[in-house]
Amino acid sequence: MRTDPLLASDVIGLTRTAPLSRRGFMTASAATAAGYTLAAGPVRAEVIKTDTDGLTAGDVKIPVADGKMPGYRAAPAGVAHPPVVIVAMEIFGLHEYIKDVTRRLAKLGAFAVAPDYYFRKGDISKITDMSQLLPLVNSKPDAELLSDLDSTVAWAKSQGADTGRLGIIGFCRGGRTVWEYAAHSKDLKAGVAFYGPLVDPPNPLWPKSPTQLAPEMKAPVLGLYGGADQGISAAQIDAMKATLAANHKVADFKIYPGAPHGFHADYRPSYRKDAAEDAWQQMQTWLKKYHVLG
Repeated sequence: MRTDPLLASDVIGLTRTAPLSRRGFMTASAATAAGYTLAAGPVRAEVIKTDTDGLTAGDVKIPVADGKMPGYRAAPAGVAHPPVVIVAMEIFGLHEYIKDVTRRLAKLGAFAVAPDYYFRKGDISKITDMSQLLPLVNSKPDAELLSDLDSTVAWAKSQGADTGRLGIIGFCRGGRTVWEYAAHSKDLKAGVAFYGPLVDPPNPLWPKSPTQLAPEMKAPVLGLYGGADQGISAAQIDAMKATLAANHKVADFKIYPGAPHGFHADYRPSYRKDAAEDAWQQMQTWLKKYHVLG
């Protein structure tokens, strides 16, 4: 199968997964009203909805080097010093799916925060045309991304959360962010990458791909990947495994046969319930093993 070498593998994976019909999907106006991005295609009618009962949840502003970064935070109400889990979003911005994931984590006892690190380009969750979206997200420098994540951790600590139990999870491009941050942060205890790209297209703003950074990993990472992902090949996963092992880094992988890219994204046609639910359990087990979740 031929692919564009200049196209990120997460984009290849998601653009090659499409519904056969519009049956079972929200109208565009309903999806917009519910807070979902339209850039990823039609939104499933049966999305997962997590309530805020027992939680403190809502939009926040996070101080960063050049201003205030929007974010969404959810945490168990009345719990002192909960562990911190950063949620690294897909290329589609801080929309309802990512907010719901933070609430799911908060129900597990975490102070979960999703920073909108594309905010300097505007609210990209409102962009519906992929050709307009991609240049914006691809212009995000890794150095700025890592600084924004460090600022998010500092802000969480200022809110009383326990950054001594720091984790990160991410999806698609955010899965790549997990690998990148695990190579950067000495404070990170564990990460979980849902179908995060391991090899980057040429981009001077991204000095090293996750595979190139494998020798520098500072925290254990669990990689959750789809066996039918059209953008992330088995060969790339095997190469990452080998490089991690050769450098004595702690990591594990689970591959879901037949699952496409984006199998956890319950709002997208790519959603696969069995794989998504198992992956969520694997994530919890991993974060508990490394003392992020209780």
